Parts: sequence; C-alpha cells; structure tokens
Amino acid sequence: MPEEMDSRITEAEGDGCYVALTYSHLNLNQIVDRVRSPQAGAIVMFAGTTRDNFGGKPVKELQYSAYGALALRTMLSICEDIREKHGLISIAMAHRLGTVPIGEESILIAVSAPHRQAAWKAGEQALEECKERVEVWKKEEFEGEDGVWRANRDGAMGQREDTSGEAVGTGRT
Repeated sequence: MPEEMDSRITEAEGDGCYVALTYSHLNLNQIVDRVRSPQAGAIVMFAGTTRDNFGGKPVKELQYSAYGALALRTMLSICEDIREKHGLISIAMAHRLGTVPIGEESILIAVSAPHRQAAWKAGEQALEECKERVEVWKKEEFEGEDGVWRANRDGAMGQREDTSGEAVGTGRT
C-alpha cells in the first residue's frame, strides 16, 4: 500500500485557492465553505460522481491513482490561473483517490465570484483543465471483466495491456 494511502488529506493552498487529494469521502459542504465569502454573489459547485455505466458497459467501481506532489502543484496552478482570469474570489478543488463506488463523488470543484456568469465559466474551465492536465489516472472496473486503466478524461475507453506493456484488444486510449 502506498505511503500516502490513508485517510489523511494531502493539500495545498495559495491566494484564494485550495486543492486536495484524499482517500476519504469528499464533503460538499467543506469545499463550499472553503470559497464562501461576503463578497461573493455566486458560488458554483460541481460534483463528479461515479456512474453505473460507461460505453454501454456496467461499471462496478472506479479506482483513482495520482502522482500526488505533482498533481497538487498542477491543480494549484490551474486554480491560480482560473482565479485570475475570471476575477474569482476563491476556488477549491478536491479529488478522491483509491476506490470510488457507484454514486460517490470523485471530484469536487467550488468557485465563488462577485457575479454568477464568471463562476459558471470558471467552474467549467477548472473541470476541463483538471481532466486534461492533472496527473490522475483511473481504472475502470466493469462487471465481469478485468479493469482498464486510462487517463482521467471523458469519452475514451481505456486499453487493456498485457504484462509486457503491449496493447491487447480493441479498446481506444
């Protein structure tokens, strides 16, 4: 078991930014409270949950792994850039690691801004950049099949590999 694989939260903070990686359940209220401010006219919250299917296949669970220190730096950089670009008051992003069962959250993103339009746009951009850039990988566990690791992005199936590292099957990456 990796050293960091316990209930502790690994986190980083900057000016108006908070990011975390944890093996524990994510708490929506705690993330919203991180961005709450009397200057905010809007708080937008996004919760990404494990759904019960992908590409027509029944999903059993997802498992997330990360290069922790680098992932936290990347998450903090994304948040700092988005906060500045959209004039946010605060932004918080927490990603769960380990096994995430059906219906549970794997990522929470909360943003606060003086006005709702900036909050909506910033929340969407934060999610897309997190999925594109953060050093987090997920293993899709399907009912009755071996799991498949893939980058943490939407729309592409993972590709099973044999023990030599050669791709097996017809999955897309």
